[in-house]
Amino acid sequence: MIKNTGKLAGRTAVISGASRGIGREIALKLAKDKVNIVIAAKTAEAHPKLPGTIFSVAKEIEAAGGRALPCVVDVRDEKSVIEAVEKAVKEFGGIDILVNNASAISLTKTPDTEMKRYDLMHQINGRGTFLLSKACIPYLKLGQNPHILNLSPPLNLSQRWFANNLAYTMSKYNMSMIALGLSEELRGDGIAANALWPKTAIFTAAMEMLAGGKSIASQCRRPEIMADAAYAILTRDSHKFTGNFVIDEDILKEEGVTDFSPYAYEPDKELMPDFFLDEKCNNSVHASQYVIAGVTGSPVNAPSSTSSSASSEAAPAAPASSDGSPVGDIMNSIQGKLSPELVKSINAIFQFDVKGDTGGQYYIDLKNGSGSVGKGESPDKPNVTLTMAEDVFTKVFTGKMSPTTAYMMGKLKLKGDATKAMALEKLMGKMKSKL
Repeated sequence: MIKNTGKLAGRTAVISGASRGIGREIALKLAKDKVNIVIAAKTAEAHPKLPGTIFSVAKEIEAAGGRALPCVVDVRDEKSVIEAVEKAVKEFGGIDILVNNASAISLTKTPDTEMKRYDLMHQINGRGTFLLSKACIPYLKLGQNPHILNLSPPLNLSQRWFANNLAYTMSKYNMSMIALGLSEELRGDGIAANALWPKTAIFTAAMEMLAGGKSIASQCRRPEIMADAAYAILTRDSHKFTGNFVIDEDILKEEGVTDFSPYAYEPDKELMPDFFLDEKCNNSVHASQYVIAGVTGSPVNAPSSTSSSASSEAAPAAPASSDGSPVGDIMNSIQGKLSPELVKSINAIFQFDVKGDTGGQYYIDLKNGSGSVGKGESPDKPNVTLTMAEDVFTKVFTGKMSPTTAYMMGKLKLKGDATKAMALEKLMGKMKSKL
């Protein structure tokens, strides 16, 4: 982990979505340099499943050595944004740093993406970033070593990253294009514009809600790594370091970090790669060397469930293991692990299309009664269909690979509600790798 140097002392930073997660962690990192921080977020009252408000974070910032100005801000609302920026200037005398962190996510294919969810992602991720940047630019021009930092991925036009979540990918790429465009537009004003993205999955409270529990944390890093990476960017010369798509691990290596184990929840566990970064590609690139390079999103606003509990029992199905295949045997073993409590917590039907000599179609009903397993198509419409090879299926259900990791590596294809697929992590926890 990199230490604070005090280089940012006395400067003012506006951070959107700073009431929790990565935004909060960046705020606390800057606070150690005695930075004035404007917490621009919607959460004035605690969410039942997502801890943290602009006021609780303000107390943490002041305890860490900074000054805080909590502002209730909806980045979709122009009046709300302008008022917050004017308050910041009135309170602290100007703005030196803008961190566009607020983001919304829905990992759904086109037919499964409701237009209200599409609009939400594009209004927050793209339009919100553009609006907040536009409002801050006049003051950044007068700032000290001014920086705009967007939490968005390198650009990558590989079809792979559009196929499963087109609407979300488009919205995050909007943020990256804003960083790319502003870096050149504002070069003459000495304002840097860069984008930052994690190499591995980052576990936050929002991700915990999406995944249905903490089981996935063992394969993730802490948000502190993104805060340290942001600090490394924001302390660089704004005239020289601009127009970059930065990966957290890469820039920290430049800062001399060689041991990344302190950032991991469980250092000995294999880490899950984040969305949209190509292993064979140099994902950290400068705009002048722009090869269409990588993308992702971190959960900030979790989509609401599209399913509801059914009142009737599912129709009895033939035992999944009746074919005597390895996949069928695993599915039959799962049957003995199901319970009403698991059904209540997951509330979804999973359809599996397993490719291979002994593959086939199977389903797990965790929506009706005490749950059930069967071969063939589910009697009720599944919330999500998962397609994978036999060996991947076996690894997933014996605890050797998480469903999320398989998806991120392109070994598992989804149709339907991807947030429900992440809930499979909870089922894996019940299996305890004993299948």
